[in-house]
Amino acid sequence: MKLLSLFLSSLLAVSAFAADRPNILWLTSEDHGPHMGCYGDTYADTPNVDALAAKGMLFKHAWSCAPVCAAARTTIIAGMYSPSTGGEHMRSMVAMPKGTKMYPQFLREAGYYCTNNSKEDYNLEKPEGVWDESSGKANWKNRKEGQPFFAIFNETCSHESQLRKRPHVAIHDPAKVRVPAYHPDTPEVRQDWAQYYDQVTLADASAGRRLKEIEEAGLAEDTIVFYYADHGSGMPRNKRWPCNSGLQVPMVVYFPPKWKHLAPKEYGAGVKSDRLVSFVDLAPTLLSIIGVQPPEWMQGHAFAGKFQTELQPYVYGFRGRMDERYDCVRSVTDGRFVYLRNYMPHLSQGQHVNYQFETPSTRVWRQLYDAGKLTPEQSIFWKVPKDPEELYDLQSDPDEVHNLASRPEHADTLAKMRAAQERLALKIRDAGMVSEGEMHHRSEGTTPYDMAHDDKLYPLARIVKAAGAASSLKADAMPDLKAGFADKDSGIRYWSAMGILMRGGDGVNAARDEITQAAKDSSTYVQVAANWALAKYGNEAERSTALLALVNLANWSQHDVFTSISALNAIGDLGDKAKPVAEQLKALPAKGESPDGRFGGYVARLLGDLRGEKVAAGDAEGAPEPTKKARKKGKK
Repeated sequence: MKLLSLFLSSLLAVSAFAADRPNILWLTSEDHGPHMGCYGDTYADTPNVDALAAKGMLFKHAWSCAPVCAAARTTIIAGMYSPSTGGEHMRSMVAMPKGTKMYPQFLREAGYYCTNNSKEDYNLEKPEGVWDESSGKANWKNRKEGQPFFAIFNETCSHESQLRKRPHVAIHDPAKVRVPAYHPDTPEVRQDWAQYYDQVTLADASAGRRLKEIEEAGLAEDTIVFYYADHGSGMPRNKRWPCNSGLQVPMVVYFPPKWKHLAPKEYGAGVKSDRLVSFVDLAPTLLSIIGVQPPEWMQGHAFAGKFQTELQPYVYGFRGRMDERYDCVRSVTDGRFVYLRNYMPHLSQGQHVNYQFETPSTRVWRQLYDAGKLTPEQSIFWKVPKDPEELYDLQSDPDEVHNLASRPEHADTLAKMRAAQERLALKIRDAGMVSEGEMHHRSEGTTPYDMAHDDKLYPLARIVKAAGAASSLKADAMPDLKAGFADKDSGIRYWSAMGILMRGGDGVNAARDEITQAAKDSSTYVQVAANWALAKYGNEAERSTALLALVNLANWSQHDVFTSISALNAIGDLGDKAKPVAEQLKALPAKGESPDGRFGGYVARLLGDLRGEKVAAGDAEGAPEPTKKARKKGKK
């Protein structure tokens, strides 16, 4: 009897806790930036979101943190930056940090009925009990009578894959498109941009239908509405690149009069807020709205509700592996200036990501670059090396094509933004400052997040310093790089090898003994970087030995999947210098064991590219087949 009474009391408490709560509706769409009428885009046709913004408010500076869906959604679901959890790489999989929850779990505990319709695509293992329902049929209508709801409806019609579908019924005239300065003005580019705007119009119509459903159910005055997209447009140099064009998203919110006390402090009909917000802020904001104090481990800042914080000076972005291609970029904006730190400047922005090259604009853009027919602004995407640091002024250069990083008059701004980026890396314990495979190996028996918070396992300050020296491309960093080869930590040795690679022939000549020794390092990831440098910039004998070593490292039957992907990326960068091992590449296996099926298709795609074979792009983002096997043969 006592237990029953206790249970009923608890149930009543939860019901009372939930009764005086607003409903929350998230209308999300894929792959589109702020190309909407409410953001001042006169070419756009978005009447429904425009009307929502007129009675509600929009954020002028909203960033998605990641310029690709899985990494962006991973940030949202956890309330933590994906480089902090180890989930920054596209279609990867890591464990949730110990003692943490995904945000719907908090809402469900508060009595909310939580639905997701329907995309998840997290790079974090999902615990039990995250959603009441997550499917194409999930709907707030299925809740108990009187139960408050949190519901997501995700629209896929604006996804990158829809920009290139032909035939297509046009809504917008390609002749009237504004072609940004970084794109060539060709019929293909104009068609893709116009079709993108068409799909945004369809996403807007979808939002209108969902809002009408709420209104017809008599719930409009009890429902807080958010509309946002998951990252920049699906066009190349928007999606996958962490500058403003890849990270800025529309974010429109509406708080009915009854719930206006929960709105951002600057809220008002038609207000365009200068507050800097990003995806890492969404989870704490939700908790704040329902009266739950966000836990300290959440890394964002609530911008609405009982626990909303003061304005933040910066928002941040990142780029890790994009499908089959590795990179490491971190970015920051203060709303006017955008700063990018390229930790792998030897790789172009436009690496050959199989799925991206399905878009006609990408292919014709590359063809024109190879033919020498592009302007300097249009060539930035393809050039190597990238600038180690980039700084853009969005007021005078909204297309981000004039790098101010070397201008003396902007030295103070550059230093300020660089310091902000490094502070965040240290604060969140950025787990992505070593190779992906190294991160996984160091995390065995724990999680990447917890590993990265243990300085004995992950001496982050030293690793960040080594990565900065390596990627600076400065000659005066050479003594530190050479000394780094003797370090006990393989992460330091990795960045020393990468630093020599980044400096080309001069680097190899200056550290020949060290890089030759590193080619046989106990870490396969150091081996890849060192052999890459020798194969590309060494003498004929060194190149021959290094090529064979890279083929061995690319053999998935002999090494873990991350070593294989890394080695194949290195071989792909060698171009004609890899011709002597063309036959050996044909014999390499395209399948093997992997810690999760999400990693499984990338080796096949890389091998297909090297062999000149047409490889299937995969699903909506090129995800591998979902078969999971144990990790094998990794080396620290």
